[in-house]
Amino acid sequence: MNHWGFDGRVHAGELVVRERAVRPMLYVFGRAFDARFPVRRMRTMAAYGGSDVAAMKADNTSAFNCRAVTGDPSRLSQHSYGDAVDINTLENPYVDRNGRVYPAAGVAYLDRRRTSKGMIKNGDVITTAMREVGWQWGGRWPAPDYQHFSANGR
Repeated sequence: MNHWGFDGRVHAGELVVRERAVRPMLYVFGRAFDARFPVRRMRTMAAYGGSDVAAMKADNTSAFNCRAVTGDPSRLSQHSYGDAVDINTLENPYVDRNGRVYPAAGVAYLDRRRTSKGMIKNGDVITTAMREVGWQWGGRWPAPDYQHFSANGR
């Protein structure tokens, strides 16, 4: 899938989702492309050996990854079903219930009032397009996951 990079050039990326998520993601990333919203990189999780931690450190945008929920090894993540996507993980960190930030370097992006390339904010092209296709944003959760969108809100 073509996307604008942080270098202002068009790059080809890969995003693996389940069949029913293909059209919604083509719509969302098409809108992002038209708005020139930058994506740092978009590689399959195989490039990171399935390691969510490694992918987040690399600021990778990805979807399908058969894994447990971060911090809860007893439950499968929505990524396991191909019904969730994480976008620009560094600029849009996940904060767990204990206040731990993933990736750790994402602490610099917790102040959502700031404006930086690739940051997702309420009402921007990403959150608007996701809402239009019925996907929900983890950035609205009590323990925010700014990078995360899913079909069922989990």
